[in-house]
Amino acid sequence: MKLKKWKKKSKYRLIEIDKKKYYFYEITWVDPTGDSGWADSKTFESMTCSSVVTNAYVFKKNKKFLWTFGSYDETEQQFSDRNIFPIGTIIDMKKITL
Repeated sequence: MKLKKWKKKSKYRLIEIDKKKYYFYEITWVDPTGDSGWADSKTFESMTCSSVVTNAYVFKKNKKFLWTFGSYDETEQQFSDRNIFPIGTIIDMKKITL
């Protein structure tokens, strides 16, 4: 008698498309801030970058960039709501649990 192997269920939120797993993350990143108006030095020095949170599936990551998507087609390998982040702008990445 053969024993049936059970696949261990992931504790993380993910989807599988064409046998590839894509995990869902909360990504905190820094967004550059700009202003084209006139300002004195005090106002200029008080400018700060925005800290932004994005929730998305990670498509791919390398040393320079992170590719994400928010929507996908369940019948074909197509993605929407896509972004590419320079790694240097990313403050934190948390894999979302179920």
